[in-house]
Amino acid sequence: MPFKAGYATMISITSGGAALAYYVRLMRREDVAQVTEIDREAFPTLWPPANYQRELNNRLAHYIVVCDSDRQVGLVSEEELPDNRFLRVLFRIWRLFNRDRFFGEPLPPSGTEYVAGFCGIWMMVGEAHITTIAVRNEYLGRGIGELLLILLIGLVAELKAHLITLEVRQSNTVAQKLYEKYGFNQVGVRRGYYSDNHEDGILLTTEDITSDGFMARLEELRQSHEQKWGTAIYKLGRQPSEKI
Repeated sequence: MPFKAGYATMISITSGGAALAYYVRLMRREDVAQVTEIDREAFPTLWPPANYQRELNNRLAHYIVVCDSDRQVGLVSEEELPDNRFLRVLFRIWRLFNRDRFFGEPLPPSGTEYVAGFCGIWMMVGEAHITTIAVRNEYLGRGIGELLLILLIGLVAELKAHLITLEVRQSNTVAQKLYEKYGFNQVGVRRGYYSDNHEDGILLTTEDITSDGFMARLEELRQSHEQKWGTAIYKLGRQPSEKI
């Protein structure tokens, strides 16, 4: 299941008897506000928060988002507020002191597509490093995190890298089991790696992902994921504003 950069992917996921439609694509500028929100929800103790607006301009970085086609983000302007002077003053104060101004330029306006989760990698010589996989709390338990990992591995293969590495908290045994399932092996420990509590980071890496054995196992896992969560339908039409 290759993931073509610049293309959208339509995915139908069935959960608890209800069919939920999701689509997956590369992250865009208008996703930054929601991606930042998800990052802070998933990793509230990490400081400072990642600057995803800057990441979009990083040639080494590649990010994927999962959007829920059944939901949209409500955009609110000052003109849409009730004719209440107090509310309008509060709105102006909130806009003026947007906390992201303290970490650089303000976040761009959010798009209307509702982002449920995202993931990203940094590409280096023949190797990809997973920087993050995060899903909104309300979407946990729906197979989206595993779906993102499958897509990331496919994207890395498309980008002609051979190895994937990452760090995971020593206490995060759930994530460790998922990575182990997908062929990641522990190769070291980064002592005090996490700045919030100085927890050790377990360094994981894959074997050569381009090997026949690895790709065959990935295909088996992808099919198993589809059987549990639904059949993926791939749409090859480019999104109008998609950049390649």
